[in-house]
Amino acid sequence: MNPVTILITFLAYTVLLFLVTWITARRATNRTFFIGNKASPWFVVAYGMIGASMSGVTFMSVPGWVGSTQFSYMMLVVGYIFGYTVIATVLMPLYYRLNLTSIYSYLETRFGFWSYKSGAFYFILSRVIGASFRMFLIVNVLQVFVFDTWNIPFGVTVLIFIILILLYTFKGGIKTIIWTDTIQTTFMLLALVFSIGFIIQHLGSSLPAMSADVIHSAYSKMVFSDWHDKRFILKQLLSGAFIAIVMTGLDQEMMQKNLSIRSLKDAQKNMFTFTGIMVFVNFVILFLGAVLFIYTDRVGIKVPARTDDLFPMIAIQYLGPVAGMVFLVGLISAAYPSADGALTSLTTCFSIDFLGLDKRTDLDERQKKRVRYLVHISFAIILLMVIVVFRAINDRAVIDKLFTIAGYTYGPLLGLYAFGLFMPYNVKDRWVPAVVIASPVLCYFLSSYSDVLFGGYKFGFELLLVNGIITFAGLFLLRVKSIKF
Repeated sequence: MNPVTILITFLAYTVLLFLVTWITARRATNRTFFIGNKASPWFVVAYGMIGASMSGVTFMSVPGWVGSTQFSYMMLVVGYIFGYTVIATVLMPLYYRLNLTSIYSYLETRFGFWSYKSGAFYFILSRVIGASFRMFLIVNVLQVFVFDTWNIPFGVTVLIFIILILLYTFKGGIKTIIWTDTIQTTFMLLALVFSIGFIIQHLGSSLPAMSADVIHSAYSKMVFSDWHDKRFILKQLLSGAFIAIVMTGLDQEMMQKNLSIRSLKDAQKNMFTFTGIMVFVNFVILFLGAVLFIYTDRVGIKVPARTDDLFPMIAIQYLGPVAGMVFLVGLISAAYPSADGALTSLTTCFSIDFLGLDKRTDLDERQKKRVRYLVHISFAIILLMVIVVFRAINDRAVIDKLFTIAGYTYGPLLGLYAFGLFMPYNVKDRWVPAVVIASPVLCYFLSSYSDVLFGGYKFGFELLLVNGIITFAGLFLLRVKSIKF
């Protein structure tokens, strides 16, 4: 594919999103932006959440990750099932009962001001870093295959992408995103299926034959029984369950979509439907990863040092222009939902949790919109800066970095919510910030020296659980009188 074709494909897809925005954002209010007027169809949300939860990271990074981790990621996905069940049966009833717009306002009701601000801060930190990692992938592809040809700096490429996202989320917010996510999920899934088909055709094989090749290859190994290994099955299952709980159930971006559904019953239908689709789609992505490595072995292609680049390299440089265009559309479809949802949820969290915009009686609707617009633009600038910095330091698979960072930033949220839900105590609220800062620091120390401290044991993504336990223990030390429970 030549750079002009890639750019035209990107712009054509973006125009489609702007068309949807124009349709959905008419007569939008702050309530429309934050919770979609509580009128989102549950089945549309369930389907659209696939694209939002997977993003460009899963689309590009997981296939390349198969070379070093095989299918062990699938055990993480199986763990998701348990996590999503907890979300549907424990967290969602709580959020709907309290009629929350920001899920972190629960912490204020439960513990107090400082706990509330600590939880909201960790979400903002987590989402800024996570969204930047996800956006980096698509922007980097556009940079390498389009803008480098025209000597346009990476920072300018990021700026263009951020401006486009800013414009189509500016007014409609969550209502717009519910529908654009649906379109983007469809294109992403089609790209996965067609990409597998193109590779099979290029090798002169068939789906049954390729399936047999994958099954009998080393790439298909799912279960690792060595407890020292980061891929140890119990680590993966536990990590998957808690990653799902924190990165979906304790995440404003994902829960904001669920809270835009009319009733708890429909929201639970959404979550269980989403879970089933998610498991299947992740298996397809791992299958694609194995197919990509089998292709490189047979054709004699050198695997790039940064395996995130494997899928785009094969699709764009080896499979022809149609396959390259299909890949590009799939990548854009996977990357846009993580970017638009992040920007909307960050705006919601800061506006509600730090500015108290929903409670301000001194501002009219028009003035509140002006404040929201300013917050929206500010977070867009922050994301731009973090993406540029990340490109300079990126040295391994983005999916690996993403889950590692999540272990540090979501762990305190896990501990706060677990203590609030299951312990009949209040806490000394003013000391909570000290606990949630100390916990990730201690986890970093444990992770850095775990092989020395624990007889060769190396922490994987289960560090998230350790972080949550340390936070929980710190809150227990700060406990005060019992409450009605």
